[in-house]
Amino acid sequence: MTRLFFDARYIRTGFHDGISRYSAELAAAVAASAPGRGVEVTFLVFDDDQRRLLPEGASTLTIGAPTALGEPLRARELNRHRPDVVFSPMQTIGTLGRRYRQILTLHDTIYYRHRTPPRDLPWFVRLGWRLFHLSYVPQRLTLNAADVVATVSETSARQFAEVRLTRRPVVVIPNAPQRLAELLPAPAEVVAGSQNLVYMGSFMPYKNVETLVRAMAELPGRTLHLLSRISPTRRSELEALVPAGASVVFHGGVTDEEYARLLADRAVLVSASLDEGYGLPLAEALALGVPAVVTDMPIFREVAGGGALYAPGTDAAAFAAAVRELDDPQVHARVVAAGAAHIARFSWTRSADILLDTVASLA
Repeated sequence: MTRLFFDARYIRTGFHDGISRYSAELAAAVAASAPGRGVEVTFLVFDDDQRRLLPEGASTLTIGAPTALGEPLRARELNRHRPDVVFSPMQTIGTLGRRYRQILTLHDTIYYRHRTPPRDLPWFVRLGWRLFHLSYVPQRLTLNAADVVATVSETSARQFAEVRLTRRPVVVIPNAPQRLAELLPAPAEVVAGSQNLVYMGSFMPYKNVETLVRAMAELPGRTLHLLSRISPTRRSELEALVPAGASVVFHGGVTDEEYARLLADRAVLVSASLDEGYGLPLAEALALGVPAVVTDMPIFREVAGGGALYAPGTDAAAFAAAVRELDDPQVHARVVAAGAAHIARFSWTRSADILLDTVASLA
């Protein structure tokens, strides 16, 4: 029996961010598949509340938080419990002195291009974050301390190779969409149309929400829904760009259920982002049967395939024209069908199998 320790310390107990959802969904799929593969899974947590977000009956081990000062020496603590393989959905767990095989995960390289760290991290972690991303050297040292490096997309794997980020084998353990259809009131139904433009994501400058707002000048009678929480300053900046007579709604944050209902109501998922690590909302929309209009860039092509129409990120008129294309029922049906077929390749069961295959190769 192979002993796998799965680092579940990045699961948030309040609301999921991207890393948290990836951790929780992959953990559930691994727990379901592992017994049939001869793998005994123990989940590493630092907060008792994280246990309720793991599969019922899951074996857990409580250790320090991933932001603790002792994290660089975490391997010495884990050695005492004799795992065969440790998998972390991040790359920051300490590996110094480890006596087991290690899989580290780097989701993308976006923070080398946009170095602002998440605001909810302690100040010393934010400072270290900025210093860490000034050069590829610290990342290379970190990743080369593992046996295998995981990432979530073929696009990221190519980016790693382009900058020679690691000498270790890179395996793609893809992200997968959450099942929004399960959150809709019964009977679940998606109403086709392109009346509502739905944007789910942050308002960082590279997300380029300005293009979406400007596009509304050529989309009279439709509504742009900006779902995420937004600072008063950033909201004022975007409100100043709203064309006369255009309908733009700032929701200031929504639940998963509200998100699903908005997407299911004659909606198109939109993003004019100029850079992206993955684009999970795009995958979620396609899985729900909702088409998308997004920036033409490699990661969105990988995630959406034919399930989206593509436009240059800074061309508001092109975005508006693509939305209007979806008014044609035949175009709409074709894009939705292509998206459903494409996104069916991404599932947490498949991702768990890839991880367990990697564990077997190491153990």
